[in-house]
Amino acid sequence: MSTVSEKQVAEKLLQVQAVKLSPAQPFTWASGWKSPIYCDNRKLLSFPYVRDYIKSELCNTVFETYPDAAVIAGVATAGIPHGALVADQLKLPFIYVRSKPKEHGMGNQIEGVLQPGQQVVVVEDLISTGKSSLEAVQAIRAAGGEVIGMVSIFNYGFDVAVKAFEAAGVPFKSLSNYNAMIALAEEKGIVSGDEISTLQAWRTAPDQWGK
Repeated sequence: MSTVSEKQVAEKLLQVQAVKLSPAQPFTWASGWKSPIYCDNRKLLSFPYVRDYIKSELCNTVFETYPDAAVIAGVATAGIPHGALVADQLKLPFIYVRSKPKEHGMGNQIEGVLQPGQQVVVVEDLISTGKSSLEAVQAIRAAGGEVIGMVSIFNYGFDVAVKAFEAAGVPFKSLSNYNAMIALAEEKGIVSGDEISTLQAWRTAPDQWGK
């Protein structure tokens, strides 16, 4: 992704408040981490023009980066609608991956039809530590699919995620990222210079920040 398009996507996320920046009053994540940023890309689904823009950007990224994609996979839950939109636009089969196998019926973790050896691109809404994204990759591989890459809407750019994806041998692309968001927020005067250094400090050691 070019820096220009990363900033354009960041602007759309801010516009619909899918991303909120609050260095002075941090959010608490499910993991217990304190964070000056909160990202909820489900909000994009409620704004048709922004949703359409994000869908086009995701499709372009899949088309250009992973032209051999035979199946699109969405990661439950927030990756499912975006993945389905991409698969529909590109006229490719769609599957989705649950966080864990169903406890009844067939006990499926993957819903839809995946043939062994098919090349799969995984669609995520957000990459933070990469843990849930890579669990989905493992499930696809265990079912015989070949994961050729992942595309996400936003990425916090944590070192731990970069290392985890490298170790798993999964290339990934994100439409926008934390650095682009911070640069845009600074340009627009949404955050002050002091807050910028707070935001940058958080990215370096998110598990220690605010303690």
